[in-house]
Amino acid sequence: MTLKPLRIGAVKVDFPVLLAPMAGYTDAVMRALARRYHCGMAFTEMANAEGIVRGSKPIIHILETTPGERPVAAHIYGAHPDTLAQAAAIIEQTGRFQVIDFNCGCPVAKIVSKGAGAALMKHPDKIAQIVRAMTQAVSLPVTVKTRLGLAPDHMNISEIAQAVEESGGSAITIHARFADGRHAGPPDWPALARIKSERTIPVIGNGGITSADNALLMLTETGVDGVMIGQAAIGNPWIFRETWSVLRGQRPLPHSVREHRAIIEEHLRLLIAHKDKAIRAKQRPRRCNAERDAVLHFRAHLAGYIRGFKKSAAWRKKLSTLQCLADVLAMLEELRAAPGFDRLEH
Repeated sequence: MTLKPLRIGAVKVDFPVLLAPMAGYTDAVMRALARRYHCGMAFTEMANAEGIVRGSKPIIHILETTPGERPVAAHIYGAHPDTLAQAAAIIEQTGRFQVIDFNCGCPVAKIVSKGAGAALMKHPDKIAQIVRAMTQAVSLPVTVKTRLGLAPDHMNISEIAQAVEESGGSAITIHARFADGRHAGPPDWPALARIKSERTIPVIGNGGITSADNALLMLTETGVDGVMIGQAAIGNPWIFRETWSVLRGQRPLPHSVREHRAIIEEHLRLLIAHKDKAIRAKQRPRRCNAERDAVLHFRAHLAGYIRGFKKSAAWRKKLSTLQCLADVLAMLEELRAAPGFDRLEH
């Protein structure tokens, strides 16, 4: 297929395959690795607008970036137009970001209970008010990430998308499922195609992209301007390189086991450095251990990295025993020596 760059306001994204914002995952380390393998643009973890305005050090840490990330989007949530506008202005002043993305679809109870995330889907007029306030506060493009609606009997994505466009939003990402279904069930691609036909701003499809072939199908069958990959990228930054090849009509070449192991170790070492910086930002006592924090956090990533290898289910049971870098390296050596671990099965 003929690939076109994704244009979000004045921002040009050369490769229209993006890394979705995921709480607990898309920190600066994961984003940097995804970008290395051709991800067109990555999004930060979800940051609380009120925390940004207060200058909360842990929240500000979420918004740290690394050299070479551009373009990168700051992903924020909240329920109050003034606060979100202030947060957007603070983000722009950092000079780190090219896009500010507003969450209107997170179904997590603690977010919804504050009137944010998915709760906003009940009020397209309020979404419009918030987007308008944000766009008036900054020169950066403001985008929105949302879902089809709260539930199948409350599907109002057409109204939401219209509100986003008419209030000055530069693009909309649609997770093609309902909030009450979380990540379960097949995504509704016909709904994506319909919204794409109704709107003039870019529409980015999200939900259910598990492979390069899935990404190609979503683009061709729905006509969306870009696709966003989430869970399938956990422990698999290579999915972006594979998609890069497939969308150009090329056969993707599998990476080696040696490269796989090297990236696992690099990811963890970078994460340890990232956690150490976070500990200092929070001004936590010296007894706090960045290495241990990083390894505990990395277990979820490691589960993704070993997915697809023979007997990976048995190895996943051992993840809870990992406490330090040496434990992870020892496990990798055991895995390397295990029968059948000499090839990838992705």
